[in-house]
Amino acid sequence: MLRKEVSSTDEYIKGLWRENPVFIQVLGLCAALAVSNTAINALTMGLATTFVLLMSGMSVSALRNFIPREARLVSFICIIASFVTAVDYVIQAISLELHRSLGAFIALIVVNCLILGRAEAFASKNSLGRSVLDGLGMGFGFTVALLAIGVVREILGSGSLFGISLFPDPFQTWTVMVLPSGGFLVTAVLLLLVNWAKNREVEAEKQSQEVAT
Repeated sequence: MLRKEVSSTDEYIKGLWRENPVFIQVLGLCAALAVSNTAINALTMGLATTFVLLMSGMSVSALRNFIPREARLVSFICIIASFVTAVDYVIQAISLELHRSLGAFIALIVVNCLILGRAEAFASKNSLGRSVLDGLGMGFGFTVALLAIGVVREILGSGSLFGISLFPDPFQTWTVMVLPSGGFLVTAVLLLLVNWAKNREVEAEKQSQEVAT
């Protein structure tokens, strides 16, 4: 029973750190760079992607025994596109301004390699419960990564966070941060920090194993 609970927990948290879609697997960078100029855009895209990951993973897992192998990729894309369309309409209903700021990148969730990859590599081969945990873990990991990039870019590029001004008027913003080049810069720095932390983690694990032996 304990082993089962540990396995379920690991299935969930792997997307947050060990297999983070952006910082470890380097997937979905198109959205990470394009819409992360503000924290609200990054959060919205992250939550939208999480919803599509979760729902498509559940659908693929539930239907995996009924989808012909020869038509699996086409079927997966149709399933993903259905949920992306639903997300698109929901964002339009909530805020037209937010929908316009995200632009075509909402529709491009359909071809996000992260979502299709998880459907093919995981949901089509695992149970509904594990697919739910995988979708939530990967989705939240993607959202955290986008939000980290968006927070840094908005604070430095606009002097605000979620539209709330943080600094007095004389503060000089870094215009480059709201441009695509700023997205590349921030993502590169965060990738560097994550890789450094992962290397430290591996070294600490090796040292603990050496001490144990």
